[in-house]
Amino acid sequence: MESFLGSVEATVLSFFFLVITFFPMEKVFSAKKQRFFRPSWGLDLCFFLGQYLLWGWLVLWALSSFSFWLDGIIPQSFRTAVANQPLWLQAIEVIVLSDLIIYWAHRLQHRVDILWRFHKVHHSAEHLDWLAAHREHPLDSIYTIGLINLPAFVLGFSLDILAGFIAFRGIWAIYIHSNVRLPIGPLRMLIGAPELHHWHHDLDRDAGNYANISPLMDIMFGTYTCPDHEPERFGIKEKFPKNYVGQMVHPLLPKRVVKELTKPKRKEESVQNDLKQDH
Repeated sequence: MESFLGSVEATVLSFFFLVITFFPMEKVFSAKKQRFFRPSWGLDLCFFLGQYLLWGWLVLWALSSFSFWLDGIIPQSFRTAVANQPLWLQAIEVIVLSDLIIYWAHRLQHRVDILWRFHKVHHSAEHLDWLAAHREHPLDSIYTIGLINLPAFVLGFSLDILAGFIAFRGIWAIYIHSNVRLPIGPLRMLIGAPELHHWHHDLDRDAGNYANISPLMDIMFGTYTCPDHEPERFGIKEKFPKNYVGQMVHPLLPKRVVKELTKPKRKEESVQNDLKQDH
């Protein structure tokens, strides 16, 4: 009971911290005119609460088990040498290595159907802001967070670097989804920004901008895009549930069931015409 109450308290504090941090920014530097309680705000709140109160423990358990199996891959002498490097050097190495891994992992999420069926939960958001960043299926979160932290788990980076890296990545992910447009000129070729990630959420499934912190990987591999305006629409072209339970369950359904559910229904007039022809 005490553990649950502690989780509730942490969730409430986190919510108000994010509101205080991002609400003024989204008001002053709005990318699009948008109300605070915009459409699907309640759905994204469910995802926020689900992450903090329901699925967080599942993700942590999976990552802990994952790291345990990886401990023996790299010799301990090498891991000790990595951990003994200056912290600033470890920070650079972690960012570069994780960006390389997550670039290709993220690109696969958009190309491989079994990965896309979970990742499209995140892309189903038709309005972006700090809250929409939390719209993720828990299995998609395990995949993403696990691969982002893979270099740190395998190579033995300092726990201080790992903790700081996880915290920074969390805030950064929220920032690049926020309804903010703060053009940074040529620096956007080196440092990611909301204007880049907004284009990643364009209706086009292969819109590009798969990198996380730095767009250098997108530039190197030809997937960088950043027009000087916002996309007209966010979301996905596929039919998809508009409620929390539906979005949790839909990716788990067999492909044939999904096809049946998304099969377009004939219009009433068409049905009547068919009946006339039968007679």
